[in-house]
Amino acid sequence: MLEQIIGSPITKGVLTALIAIVLIALFFFMNKTIDKRQDTLKKRGILMLYLLYVLLIVAAVIIVALIWGVAMMTLVNEILFFLRHVIGDNLGALTGSFIAVLVALFVMRASVYTLRRIGEKDSPSKQRRLTIAKLLQSIVKYTVTIITVIVVLSMWGADVAPALAGLGILGLVIGLGAQKLIADIINGFFIIFEQHFNVGERVEIQGFKGDVIDIGLKTTKVMSWKGEVKIFNNGDISSVTNFSRRFSMAVAPFSISYESNMQATIDLLSSALKDTKDKFPVVLEDPVVLGVTKPKRQYVDMSVICKPETEQHYAVERYQTTDQRNS
Repeated sequence: MLEQIIGSPITKGVLTALIAIVLIALFFFMNKTIDKRQDTLKKRGILMLYLLYVLLIVAAVIIVALIWGVAMMTLVNEILFFLRHVIGDNLGALTGSFIAVLVALFVMRASVYTLRRIGEKDSPSKQRRLTIAKLLQSIVKYTVTIITVIVVLSMWGADVAPALAGLGILGLVIGLGAQKLIADIINGFFIIFEQHFNVGERVEIQGFKGDVIDIGLKTTKVMSWKGEVKIFNNGDISSVTNFSRRFSMAVAPFSISYESNMQATIDLLSSALKDTKDKFPVVLEDPVVLGVTKPKRQYVDMSVICKPETEQHYAVERYQTTDQRNS
């Protein structure tokens, strides 16, 4: 009856295409919704969404079969016969593959959970442990995936020995042709294990200053205070300025004429800046007014210096400069 209503094969094809487009659009919409609300959605809710999508696919298959006039009972019987034949002949391989995939997923999940817990423990070396944890997660993921593929192929009767030999030859070819990639990875290891910088530290690389937000096998991501993210290949990082390892230095230069009383100026500024530590808890030591730093023809340059915590010197410098003018 439905076939008579629908009519020509062109109409059937159009309806089938529309159903496929709707399913694809729903899939992307669902994934986008989960990504946006992954912090609020519970795992059970996400699982229910995927189960609902699977039911929609089954319903769509049934509708398409009805559109094209397929006898449903005949189709179901053929599918069941095919499944019995495949499962009966390959029960061992199917079971082994299923177990191998489950073990791989468990290992990857357990490693992510364990490394995350280790990296997030509070301690002086937290940033370094977070960096190493991210690197190890990448290594575990790629290693487990490759091993699982080889194991599954061997269970289905594939001769993995030539494949492994081929991988060795392929690795040699790739090594010769991808020297830049290998240099990036090797330099990434040195960056991490020699502690050039860690995730969360503020650095300057090739004139770009910002916080390190990710260190991978191949690249390092740095985000500036404007929110700009720049990605550096690890092999291109030849020199780094790290601003997070020690205190910063706030420097407020000023000039006075030769006729001025330099010692009186130093005493006045020292007295006026005594409250700096009270106004700025990040200051580690009281400001110090230096003597002459550079003589010039009509005046001399002097400076006020102060030691605040890492990268906290900007506001202190502004305050010291303002206080100089007021004094």
